Amino acid sequence: MTRLFRFLIVGCQTLPVSAALMQADAWAMDGPLSAQGIVFHDRNANALRDAGEEGLPGVAVSNGQEVVLTDDQGHWRIRCPDEGAFFVIKPSGWMTPLTRDNLPKHYYIHKPKGSPALSYKGSVPTGPLPESINFGLTPQAEPDEFQIVVFADPQPYTLTEVDYVAHDVVEELIGVEAAFGVTLGDIVGDDLNLFEPLNGVISQVGIPWYNIIGNHDINYDVPDDTHSAETFERVYGPRYYAFNYAQVHFIALDDISWQGTIDGKKKGYVGRIDQQQLEFIANDLKHLPVDKLIVLMMHIPLNGGDNPAIHVDNREALFALLRDRPHTFALAGHMHHQDFTFFDASDGWQARQPLHQVISGTVSGSWWRGAPDESGIPHTTMRDGTPNGYQMITFKGNQVSLRYKSARRAAEHQMSIYAPDSIMASESAKTEVLVNVFSGTKHSIVELRLGDEGKWVSMERTEQPDPGFAALKEAEQSATPPLGRPLPEPIPSRHLWKAMLPAQAAVGVYQIHIRETDVYGQSHQASRIIRIQ
Repeated sequence: MTRLFRFLIVGCQTLPVSAALMQADAWAMDGPLSAQGIVFHDRNANALRDAGEEGLPGVAVSNGQEVVLTDDQGHWRIRCPDEGAFFVIKPSGWMTPLTRDNLPKHYYIHKPKGSPALSYKGSVPTGPLPESINFGLTPQAEPDEFQIVVFADPQPYTLTEVDYVAHDVVEELIGVEAAFGVTLGDIVGDDLNLFEPLNGVISQVGIPWYNIIGNHDINYDVPDDTHSAETFERVYGPRYYAFNYAQVHFIALDDISWQGTIDGKKKGYVGRIDQQQLEFIANDLKHLPVDKLIVLMMHIPLNGGDNPAIHVDNREALFALLRDRPHTFALAGHMHHQDFTFFDASDGWQARQPLHQVISGTVSGSWWRGAPDESGIPHTTMRDGTPNGYQMITFKGNQVSLRYKSARRAAEHQMSIYAPDSIMASESAKTEVLVNVFSGTKHSIVELRLGDEGKWVSMERTEQPDPGFAALKEAEQSATPPLGRPLPEPIPSRHLWKAMLPAQAAVGVYQIHIRETDVYGQSHQASRIIRIQ
């Protein structure tokens, strides 16, 4: 039975509730509501509510399951779990406080008894619930068109590899014009003590940085998924959450379901979004207009293969929540190669427009493997031939486009061209050119032209190992001493195109020109010199 309560239970106290709070829709719930607070305009940005700092109406606050809106005076009230987190869903045009490492402080962790004893430190006991949990926000300009930086799997296992992240990708990003950054999980590689040093490195970019939990970011020494995110929560806050920026709504997901450790043996993990999180998503979406662009950010992709550890095994439940959301975009990592999927009705996706999922290339590439370059950093090319790097994603209203940025390469480096250095003129029609377009999809148009006067010829999409990566692997296997930590085995790349050179090419030196027009209408070009004898 739905009831309205006029008192708020906090610790051992019974507190009267204001008449304004009684007007909030959040009151119509079953059971006692035991957490409250105010979302306010933090005019002096000190994260404390001072005299004259008014409450903000209509701001969403969650306990990880329910989502309520603040009343006219900025008050909110919600059910209190035994332990967990309360967080504000940042509204457009406002910003939460940041830590010294530029991590958003949008939450209050509620763990009265603290975390259990674990190999890596969790939360200290927070004690009785505060009488008021207040979230301060400061106004900020948020233009309809903005870009963000997206890292997948930095995954350093050592401090040396933290330094690789610093020198390979972070240094070139310092001062970038981006609204914020996101890491799509596998922030580190099992050693959770590396969270802080890596945060310090990434903070040098100089923008707010959000983080998603990955399978290498969890506490393994727990019997089930209940306490698998204790260290993550201490450092980054709730394991899933949401926020708005301009016209876009971002939902950060935890799709790592830890199956536990029993008698010292790890049972591993599967990709899954738990029921409480699905309820949070459903309640969050209730407060959003249907034409809002929803960006799902997760570690394990919605589809990655038959193995339950590389795809979300209950994606249909998520799809059902989004069936009336025509503008939905998904970002994932985990796979250490780059791939693009367009879910439609055949995949169980019910919205009228396909769901575009990007499985991003990773910062760590092939887990920081391969021969070191002149800077001492492994080249760490990925199994599909994509260089390690990160995404630069642009939003404009409810539209999205992306550009992959290879680490320490020019922004224009969007493809690799494979062709002989020289051929006999009589062999031109038998000479195949392969192109790996790093962000190529089934909707890409890829064309070839020989020389400046030749005709543009359509290239055919193919799936096979990237010849450049295959050559690296072959050279590695024959090298003595080893060239570096062994690379993984090649896999068929899903963004390769092929075409033959035109017949009867005249003797001379030419450029093989390649141009790609991607799904967003962006054009990328590259060329390679060939001698025809």
